[in-house]
Amino acid sequence: MPTYVRTDKCDGCKGQDKTACMYICPHDLMKLDKDGSETGHAMRAFNQEPEQCWECYSCVKICPQQAIEARHYADIVPLGGQVQPLRGSDSIMWTIKFRNGTLKRFKFPIRTTPEGSIDPYGGKPSADIAKIAENGFFNHMEQNGYRVGNPAELIRK
Repeated sequence: MPTYVRTDKCDGCKGQDKTACMYICPHDLMKLDKDGSETGHAMRAFNQEPEQCWECYSCVKICPQQAIEARHYADIVPLGGQVQPLRGSDSIMWTIKFRNGTLKRFKFPIRTTPEGSIDPYGGKPSADIAKIAENGFFNHMEQNGYRVGNPAELIRK
């Protein structure tokens, strides 16, 4: 279900031009209402197109004020339940509150790498565009553009 911002908790990331949720949202759905003309709450972030939300929880996890929540499906979190992540420097603590009041907590390490530190082509040869039409350029077991079939993979006896 889509995320929503609790305006009583949101501080607009202390008045910066781009909030943490705006930075992290993969679909660019989060927006800062600087003057309050769009939501009635100045300097508060909001999800401008909730129906387009991917439910990735990126904004929920990164929010320093824990002001963003998600409307959960009834079969995942029955009426009255809550799920709230709390991001630390090395892990994320998920707190699940069931409708009967029971709390469960799960802690997972953060395994992300610093921005710009990934080398996707590291250890791979440079592309030679002159060879693009050659057999085996993409797969050494290739014939006429298709991988050679192995009967043991394809036929069960």
